[in-house]
Amino acid sequence: MDCGVAKIILLFISLIFWAAGAALAYVGHYVIKSFGSFENLIQNKSNLIPAAIIIGISVVMFVVGIVGCCSTLRESKCGLSCFFLIIMLIFAAEVTALVFSFIYRGKINGTLERPIRESLSKYNGEKNSDTEAVDSMQTSLKCCGVKNYSDWTNTTYFFRNKTLPLSCCKNSSSPQCNGKPDQPDQFNTEGCEPKLEKFIQDVLTYAMLVVVAFAIIKFFGMVSVCAITCKSRRSGYEPLYA
Repeated sequence: MDCGVAKIILLFISLIFWAAGAALAYVGHYVIKSFGSFENLIQNKSNLIPAAIIIGISVVMFVVGIVGCCSTLRESKCGLSCFFLIIMLIFAAEVTALVFSFIYRGKINGTLERPIRESLSKYNGEKNSDTEAVDSMQTSLKCCGVKNYSDWTNTTYFFRNKTLPLSCCKNSSSPQCNGKPDQPDQFNTEGCEPKLEKFIQDVLTYAMLVVVAFAIIKFFGMVSVCAITCKSRRSGYEPLYA
């Protein structure tokens, strides 16, 4: 790779580090917020490890962008060496986040049924964490019960009220939907377990794709640093700022 081209690429990469840092911070926040919406239903908190790594990377990238610009413009051996080392560490961290995301994405299958059933059994229609978590899940995912709406007929809430929660309704504000189980056409008949599982997998997939995109950018950054360093050595040029 030509040294001039390598410098341009490296400057461009350094400049987009700020934007990349902001984007990764948003992705990490989005993953944590998405999991937080169903905190009571997701017992495996280790699924948040990739998000924590991504947010940590985003903080470092703001500083790295400044170091990269200054080191490239001044062709500082020390600066470029530090820049290469930092990029390599971030690259390794992104690969780690990618691996964790891939592992936990596969572990989601079959782990949601028990916590969802437990939350349904604790549901009482009053304002508490379990009730709000279930209502939020059923409303946002447009689902009802674990496998289907009939799961509610085995809960304490149904025995007491003889109705399903209004969050099961396709339109909870509709007067036609009163929670009576003899109105299946008024309910979201799909279960929440498969929908929540798909939602979590989609969030992790989204995070994985973003991490892969930025990891590719880091790879070209490392190649560019090597090109500038090798070109300087072959030409016998010694940077003013070593």
